[in-house]
Amino acid sequence: MGVVEESRLGGLDLCLWGKFCKRHGVVYPLLFHMLDVAALTGELWDRMLVPAQREQITSGLGLSEGEARGVLMFVAGLHDLGKASRFQACEPLPWARVGDALRADTRGWRLVRHERASLHALVGILAGMGYPLEGDVSPAVRMAQVAGGHHGRFLQLDVRGAASAARVRAELGGLLWHQLRLRYAAQVRHLTGAQAVPARVSVTAAVLMTGVVMVADRLASQRRVWRPRTDLLAYGTAEHFTWACWMARQTVDQSQLARFRLPPRPFADVHALPGPNALQASVLDQLPTAAGARGAGIMLVADGTGAGKTVSALEAARILNQASGTEGVCWLLPTTATADAAYDSLYAYVGAHRPFPAALTLVHNHSYLNAAYSDQMLAPGDAASCTGDDPHFDEDEGEEEDGWLAAADHEDADGRGRRWLPDGWLRGWDRALLAQFTVTTIDQALMAALPVRHNALRMLAFSGRCVIVDEAHAVTPFTRRILVRLLHWLGALRTPVIVLSATLPGQVVRELLYAYLTGAGHRRRELLAHADDFTVPYPGWLFADAATARTTVITPPARTAHAAAQQRTLTLQQRPVHYRPLEHPGRRIKAGERLARITTALNPVARMGGCAVIACATVADAQDTYRHLQQALDWPGTAADDLVLLHARLPAHRRERILTRIRTQLGPTGPRPHRLVLVTTSLLELSLNIDADLMVSDLTSLARLIQRAGRLWRFEQAWQHQRPPGIPQRPAWIRTRGPRLAVLHPVGPDRTTLLPVAWAATDAPYLQHATAHLLATPGQHRLTLPEHTQHLVELIHQSGEPATWSPRLAALHSEHLAAERGEQHSSNVHLIPPHDRVASLADLHRQPLTAAHAATRPHDRPARVLALYQHPGQPATLDAAGHLPLPQGPHLRPADIRTVLEHTLPVPSAWVAAARRHVPDAWQHHPLLADLVLLPHDPTRPQPVQLGRHQLYLDDELGLIHHEAPHGTT
Repeated sequence: MGVVEESRLGGLDLCLWGKFCKRHGVVYPLLFHMLDVAALTGELWDRMLVPAQREQITSGLGLSEGEARGVLMFVAGLHDLGKASRFQACEPLPWARVGDALRADTRGWRLVRHERASLHALVGILAGMGYPLEGDVSPAVRMAQVAGGHHGRFLQLDVRGAASAARVRAELGGLLWHQLRLRYAAQVRHLTGAQAVPARVSVTAAVLMTGVVMVADRLASQRRVWRPRTDLLAYGTAEHFTWACWMARQTVDQSQLARFRLPPRPFADVHALPGPNALQASVLDQLPTAAGARGAGIMLVADGTGAGKTVSALEAARILNQASGTEGVCWLLPTTATADAAYDSLYAYVGAHRPFPAALTLVHNHSYLNAAYSDQMLAPGDAASCTGDDPHFDEDEGEEEDGWLAAADHEDADGRGRRWLPDGWLRGWDRALLAQFTVTTIDQALMAALPVRHNALRMLAFSGRCVIVDEAHAVTPFTRRILVRLLHWLGALRTPVIVLSATLPGQVVRELLYAYLTGAGHRRRELLAHADDFTVPYPGWLFADAATARTTVITPPARTAHAAAQQRTLTLQQRPVHYRPLEHPGRRIKAGERLARITTALNPVARMGGCAVIACATVADAQDTYRHLQQALDWPGTAADDLVLLHARLPAHRRERILTRIRTQLGPTGPRPHRLVLVTTSLLELSLNIDADLMVSDLTSLARLIQRAGRLWRFEQAWQHQRPPGIPQRPAWIRTRGPRLAVLHPVGPDRTTLLPVAWAATDAPYLQHATAHLLATPGQHRLTLPEHTQHLVELIHQSGEPATWSPRLAALHSEHLAAERGEQHSSNVHLIPPHDRVASLADLHRQPLTAAHAATRPHDRPARVLALYQHPGQPATLDAAGHLPLPQGPHLRPADIRTVLEHTLPVPSAWVAAARRHVPDAWQHHPLLADLVLLPHDPTRPQPVQLGRHQLYLDDELGLIHHEAPHGTT
């Protein structure tokens, strides 16, 4: 029979199984599952892939768009062809359905993972269909690797070895099995209409196609998709494929993967602003012409904190999406706290375009701590979550377990079905990155440039929309090296990129621009020859298109107008201090000590009111400062009302509650209190969009000081234009002095910089010493923002050594540059190669790296600890009062798990290295609970938990207190 006859009822043997449900003993034919995936691939091509992605695949195959669509459907349908092998004998019940002739034709076969079996079998089958087979880059090899890579890794292919015809027939079954695989492949090709043969398969096209195959396979492998189809009447493959194509639309709708264009809305309605500022207006005026004529590219926006970079980025993303054939936004942030804040902004932006059906997801390991996000997760149709990588269990029961944040589309223990949430599929793991609008930590994106499982899926997720890299100045050299490689790939994929920063050195700006443009095909040598063209005005923006590398920058009048409108002049005073910890609350503080300087600066606030921020170098310093100020200042009421402590080592639920309070009381609309003193750490410059009347900061790098200074009188100009009802005038004594930042400079007996040992871990010693040296220079006590920002940043980050530097500072500078080179070298070890240096697709997975062990930052991943309280004769609880019992038992509810996680906090892994990890049995197999370190506390006898040299104790007010014994003692 020919393929037409075989497509009818009874034409092809459907005894081989593709999906099997042990619970109900239900079997789903392999060929039907293959056709389901092919049908879904066609629907994803039409509704999920944007024009830019379709163009990448079409040009990468050398075919027309219709032909490329058919070929992708065909290859996707072949992804599980390797299950026509000894895989069939893995389950006794479905194996019993296989015909006697096939069961007898198994001599010498061996068990091979089905994705590898698909890879080996397809090389010969595709070659027989006319696909060229000439080496690693030939279409037959790359298409086989695309199909075989559907479980997340590209596999190496040995055409003359394991993939040879003789080995395939020997290991994957005899002649009958070989013939059946040929007939299945021919049937899929016939039904998908993929008669065209690609002339080539580019690396970028192969990566995107593999990502689509992964998505289609995951959708088709959901039990709710294939299980109802087993109850239908018997029919042939042609009828099944027609029905599968019809049902694919419903499946894609339910998954919320379809792309939509935001409807036009007035600027004022979208951003709740009366109109654009000068910089935003220049973007609206110039960028449509530049991008409309030349397409996708990379844009750098350099502007001060609180000057409207977010609005500029969202408007630029809208313009670039229209010009580039992309849809949506992926917003990358350096920390979970900044991601939470950006999520609120993007949620409001998308909400201003309602009714709008696109999904918005928050993707980081602690998204469950965002109160607004968690509330929305409980209702259908809004938000989704992601907590890491998940294995694809389509060989088990055909259903992926989404973990504790799974949608309610599974069955209860008693077999009753629960209501399915429309956005449930996106709630699982790395799939949340596929939503049209995503806010995520930068680490999730960087894993696309590392050889981790599913990096092709991540690349697909990022390539179809505008990628915004926010707070780029917070990226370390180690992380920046991975970002550079990611930008290279995004340039090759013609993905529009926007980089936002307030304090980024010019050499780093050019490094990011060059990475993107070399990925787009431009030679680095030619870019270096025009280095002056890639200087970003400050404040201002630059756009370089991928096609020609020509640049467009903000016009000088617009830049001047914006700088004048944003200008703020503040007093920056460096105060020499002697550093000494508090040690105990009753210690007498001597004049000139750090704590004495802080007390003096804050005395007027306690007497006359005002909102002040103290930015401490370490958590221990913040705890000492808070304890001291409780007693040292003459508070009119109680210190608990006016003094707030905020740092990273508070339990998550307390930290979120304090963050919410601070963002409200010191935010743009208030209500603002008469008096408030916030003692915090580096959370200030990375997490808080607030306005302070005055600030005291421990010495840190100049870039961080500028970030912190950006919180001084941050909303003053907006309030002068229109003061919200909840915002009173600043106290008179504050208005008289103006915005003021006091920098505490630790010095030794010789009055030179003497950094405390613990401060060396907070920032590079060179940056702190250089900042102290610069601030000691006459004339540097007045800081005008944004006018002075870039000049000062360049002074600190220059590669040369000014003559005014001391030998000690010059030596620190050399050590700093060496340390940066070391970080970059370490980061290079695991990078995937540039797209133009990939021969075999297996080059993208030469190292067996998992997402759990992928290093995107230069330090160890923090451990998470959980304090539990053991009451005599009672079960352990999460609180000292004994009101929250520790959730246990075989079935943990999502609400219980969230409660546990909200009581955890991060610590350096070295602190708990000596801990014995004993968690309840029910937590052992949960990815977010299994690795928790429990800290048992006795509420009747408070004392620290001893872990080797480290002592840890969770104080109700101060958070986690840490003490470390000297080396050699315990």
